Amino acid sequence: MKFTPALFECMRSYSKSQLVKDIIAGIIVAIIALPLSIALAIASGVGPQIGLYTAIVAGFLISLLGGSRVQIAGPTAAFAGIVAGIVAEKGMNGLVIATLMAGAVLVLMGLLRLGGLIRFIPHTITVGFTSGIALTILIGQLKDFFGLTFTHSPVETVEKIEEVFATFSTVNLTAVAVGVASLLILILLPKLLPKVPASLVAVIIMALAVKLFSLDVNTIGSLYPDMPLGLPKLALPSFEGVDIVGLIPDAVTIAVLAAVESLLSCVVADKMIDAKHNSNVELVAQGVGNIGSALFGGIPATGAIARTAANIKNGGRTPIAGMVHAIMLLGVLAIFMPYASLIPMPTIAAVLFVVAYNMSEWREFVGIVKKPSLTDTFVLILTFVLTVVFDLVVAIAVGLVVHYVIFFIKKIGKDKNNG
Repeated sequence: MKFTPALFECMRSYSKSQLVKDIIAGIIVAIIALPLSIALAIASGVGPQIGLYTAIVAGFLISLLGGSRVQIAGPTAAFAGIVAGIVAEKGMNGLVIATLMAGAVLVLMGLLRLGGLIRFIPHTITVGFTSGIALTILIGQLKDFFGLTFTHSPVETVEKIEEVFATFSTVNLTAVAVGVASLLILILLPKLLPKVPASLVAVIIMALAVKLFSLDVNTIGSLYPDMPLGLPKLALPSFEGVDIVGLIPDAVTIAVLAAVESLLSCVVADKMIDAKHNSNVELVAQGVGNIGSALFGGIPATGAIARTAANIKNGGRTPIAGMVHAIMLLGVLAIFMPYASLIPMPTIAAVLFVVAYNMSEWREFVGIVKKPSLTDTFVLILTFVLTVVFDLVVAIAVGLVVHYVIFFIKKIGKDKNNG
């Protein structure tokens, strides 16, 4: 399999009509990605502008060099808990170095042609950890949705639950009202006007309401008063006094998740457009994209299934659409970012509630549990619990070991019976 980016192959038969479709799709995806990128950055424990840096730099590079015709990359919900943990424990500098290391690992995986290994991760495990990540995101947003005043700054999911119960007496009813109103927009608008980006509408309406009526809720501006404005700038991290060995587990976590989520997104996209991606080229591009994101102050990125699907549904069929999406976000960052300070935090929480619901795969989860296979149910629940209580790498590692141990025990049993 050749290491040729999908963009170069698409250019051989590119037409003016497809360029128009790609530009329209890219603009629409940028509108969808704008509030999501900000919300996911906040969920990751970093400044809101960093989400846009990530979508711009990684989104452009991965579309330029990737192995999928339609993949849209940027910050995703799957990384939120992991990134927040690294930032809390090792700071932004530690995250940048871990992301650079992860990028190098991804490039190496692609060059070693390890893209095909995705098929060895059972469906039950992917559903288990995806559902687990969704729950951790939801729990992480309870503070802002209810306007709670925490006495501690918990990192682990279980500790966040304990802190929510301990401080629930501080609930801000105005924040709850803003959050509920935001949820209603996010739930009802897609049913009434399916082509209108509900998250952007919710953000604009609720920001205006908070400003006009001087509502007593936290906003991005009140939580991030020193948020830098302007375009992303190249900034090399400091390696002085950094425990590189201690960052290896974090780098592996980022690389594994980026590989799994991006290739799963590619598989979904292939079915939608009846095409086939180059998994090894995609891994190299994901690596380069993450390195670029880290160098420009961003966080880890990977293929985003929802944004990729939106790209396809709006006519995007080549990487040009993904590049247009990144360029559009760059323009927004340069012109409109000062207005982001008006966005209320309960609205950000509501957006992430919907993100968590959409990625939860609860129907798949219930479907697996209802099947007669106790093995699949056990592995599913084990992976789900480990993701919530510990982290993704532990969940995948233990899930894989348990799955294949049971598989081989069953196989040996069948062979003995047949013998």
